[in-house]
Amino acid sequence: MDMQSPDLVNQNIEKLAELFPNCVTESDAGKAIDFDLLRQELSHAVAEGNKERYRLEWPGKKEAIVTANLPTTKTLRPVREDSVDFDNTENIYIEGDNLEVLKLLQESYLGKIKMIYIDPPYNTGKDFVYKDNFTKDAQEELLESGQKDEYNQRLVVNPETAGRYHSDWLSMMYPRLKLARNLLKEDGVIFISIDDNEVHNLRKICDEIYGEENLLAQFVWRTDGNFDNQAKVKYCHEFILCYCKKISYFPHPPTIDPSIDRNSKLFKDEIRNTIVKNGPANPISQIKLPVGFPADFDNGLIEERKNAWPWYLNDAKITNGKLENQTVIESGWSSKELIMKFIQNEMKPIVDGKGQETRFVLTKTGALEVVKKRSDSQSHVISVISGVGNTQATSSKLKSEGIFFDYPKPINLHKYLVSMNAGNDFTVLDFFSGSATMAEAIVDLNKVDGGKRKYIMVQLPEATDEKSEAYKAGYKNICEIGKERIRRAGKKIQESLNQDSQDKKDKQDLFAEKGNQAHQENPNNHGLDIGFRVYRLDDSNMQDVYYKPQEYTQANLDLFADNVKSDRTADDLLAQVMLDWGLPLSLKIERLEIAGKEVFRVAENSLYACFDKSLDEAFAKEIAKDKPLRVVFRDNGFKDDTAKVNVKQLLKQLSPETEMKVI
Repeated sequence: MDMQSPDLVNQNIEKLAELFPNCVTESDAGKAIDFDLLRQELSHAVAEGNKERYRLEWPGKKEAIVTANLPTTKTLRPVREDSVDFDNTENIYIEGDNLEVLKLLQESYLGKIKMIYIDPPYNTGKDFVYKDNFTKDAQEELLESGQKDEYNQRLVVNPETAGRYHSDWLSMMYPRLKLARNLLKEDGVIFISIDDNEVHNLRKICDEIYGEENLLAQFVWRTDGNFDNQAKVKYCHEFILCYCKKISYFPHPPTIDPSIDRNSKLFKDEIRNTIVKNGPANPISQIKLPVGFPADFDNGLIEERKNAWPWYLNDAKITNGKLENQTVIESGWSSKELIMKFIQNEMKPIVDGKGQETRFVLTKTGALEVVKKRSDSQSHVISVISGVGNTQATSSKLKSEGIFFDYPKPINLHKYLVSMNAGNDFTVLDFFSGSATMAEAIVDLNKVDGGKRKYIMVQLPEATDEKSEAYKAGYKNICEIGKERIRRAGKKIQESLNQDSQDKKDKQDLFAEKGNQAHQENPNNHGLDIGFRVYRLDDSNMQDVYYKPQEYTQANLDLFADNVKSDRTADDLLAQVMLDWGLPLSLKIERLEIAGKEVFRVAENSLYACFDKSLDEAFAKEIAKDKPLRVVFRDNGFKDDTAKVNVKQLLKQLSPETEMKVI
């Protein structure tokens, strides 16, 4: 018992920390609120303040906060001709500036993303960074940045000699990471690839945005062949920072809480243990296993792995899954208790749903090699990742398939990171998607385990160099590379599934000839989503007067008799309505004809949208029969003003649960 009244100040600090974790700082009295930053969060203008405090500062930080908080009037326009199975797929590919896209996704995907992965520019001095100048209008920005292409790109080179070398990079990253946090589920995580150039700064701004206590790991990825020579030291590693939305969903030590899914690898003790590994000549721990100790290895694997560091079974004799002799295990792990616990937990055959045994063995790095995916997902995660491929090999493989991209991350790295999450039915966001490695990884994983993972890829259509192989192969920008890679990967997987189904059918036909009954399945119905919807960032579908009526006079208002731009389609309007209403872009879309009008039906009766003209009472009566949750029409889509009022009243009477809006 505290024997005192509640500390309301601390309670209020905790409440504010939930909403604005970046505003929590330290004072001589302990945890406190940075009121200058809080004032900035609540202001559209730059707020001044100069008190000393513990935090990372750089020129442009407040502007970066303002940039994140400013609304956008842009929208996403569907590009059906570039998509695959547009109406049915749940995968999304978005072309455009990721800052604007993240703002547009705030309502539709608020708290709905399980995992985010990004591979941003590393700020090596040769990378491009975004120039987010929120005080300039589009044309000023275009001229100032020297960009003259159709996409109004905002990329500029950031050389090491620049006076704001680190500052510009931080100003680019801060608003994007801040907006990304809003999209994460309560048990969501974000992975960020980075190298030595900015890992220290990245960790500091992530501590601000996500909370220092929510750092799960700073993984070291051994790049297996990628070397960067600096100061006579060969760098053969990069980093992957991993932050969670709320550490309470990743307790340590683990607590028994039935409301929390405990199957994620990220819950395991080892993610926070520093495991000391040594070479074969200098083992740290020796453990004697007695005669009869269970050793249910696969016979082939024991011969392959018994001499593999960090443990050795040179003198092991195993019969019927048990040791015949006392065996000494020499381990590079620092804790005997840990290795013993690991052995006792892992040296058991696990039976999956098909009655097949699945096993794990230790590999050379101390990580786990999955022989077959274990059904209870009790595998461990360590802070060093290796053996997942490298960028050179990945680039060569893609090149052989007609895809040209410099330094793509290996697909096995992405699959490994995705597999750390519990379950196989969630959405992954990558807003620096590059060649769309993550998209291929998601579909590949779903093929293996029948999962329902979805992806959202976001990439600026950065122009390819006219001298590059990609440009010569017909790829004018990076988005064209990413989309084509997804198409080819999907086609390859589809062909593989079709072949598997044909082989199965051939066997069934063979059994049927012998008098056995065999189930015949459609070889093209695999239930795997290999499609994707393409959206492109663009200016609003609405005329400027819709947003800035004060700038127009009665004399020129007649030019805007229709508040929708003349070049916009019903598909365009539907996408903006879904974003404004907070509906995910992945929802199933159907086209219906009701009372002679084209109607979009989204996710069964979640939304009915009709943008045709001359809507009347008869149309309202027909649409009310389906009792949709939401309906939307164009403001000038009604037959007349009387029809507009009557349609609204009829919907209230015949379908009182329906919410009606007009654009």
